Amino acid sequence: MEIRYLRAFVEVVREGGFSRAARRLHLTQSAVSKAVKQLEEELQLPLLDRVGHQSRLTEAGKLVFQKAEAILAQGDDLQSELRELRGLGSGTLRLGLPAIGSSTLFGRWFAVYRSRFPGIHIQLGEYGSKTLEKMVLAGELDLAGSLLPVSTEFAWQPVRREPIDVILSAQHPLANRRQIAFKSLAAEPFILYAPGFALNPIIRGACQQCGFEPKVVAESSQVEFVIELAAAKMGVAFVPRMVAEQRAHPLVKCLPLAQPKIHWHMALIWRRGGYLPAAAKAWLALAGELFPSGRDSAAGKKGS
Repeated sequence: MEIRYLRAFVEVVREGGFSRAARRLHLTQSAVSKAVKQLEEELQLPLLDRVGHQSRLTEAGKLVFQKAEAILAQGDDLQSELRELRGLGSGTLRLGLPAIGSSTLFGRWFAVYRSRFPGIHIQLGEYGSKTLEKMVLAGELDLAGSLLPVSTEFAWQPVRREPIDVILSAQHPLANRRQIAFKSLAAEPFILYAPGFALNPIIRGACQQCGFEPKVVAESSQVEFVIELAAAKMGVAFVPRMVAEQRAHPLVKCLPLAQPKIHWHMALIWRRGGYLPAAAKAWLALAGELFPSGRDSAAGKKGS
């Protein structure tokens, strides 16, 4: 079984089609289609159920996809270890960061890292936390920022824990309070984040704890737009305190939440038992220097 056939099949599934997979692999669409067909012939089972221009995984396809991802990730680990043994270049850090809070939290971090390791190339991807977790497990990223708690499939190192505050129009009837009990927002329209953002389950969990289901009127992947929607009286929004302080807006109020309080707990995650290149280990070591309280706040819980 050839690795290139597995890689073509995995990319077709990840990208949702042959044409996008071909662009990702820098191949022609016919070459990708041929590779998947050859894999199916070798296994003597159909992996994709082709209906028109769409393809869905068969039961065999689901099993092969899961195993193929693990095989490709292990192959990438092996290549990285061999490159370090041969001393080739200065290395690459494949890093994923979430859209919310990254500029506030990681800006200085990048500058310090670059000054210490100018030869290391940083390959950066910016997505929602859930997408980043999938990319780490697939071996596409060495490290990623994600919100705790995370699956036991990951090892992790805490970075920063911040309260999540409510953002609402300065003219809102609740805007003059010193803090807001979460259950007081039951009748309010909610502005949440795009699917795949780990803040959403935290917010929805608080709603469930208070006995109500939020009425969601808008979703966005841009925190600035979320704040603008709150300023326009469209609903209430939720932002980590340090992010809200950096993006002060004259038409909104930022108030602490109570009963229950919720937190944005950022950590760096990597595949448990996976290989970490020297560039990634240096990034983790710098995290311990810049955010010692974040590391200590979960002492004994982090993975290895």
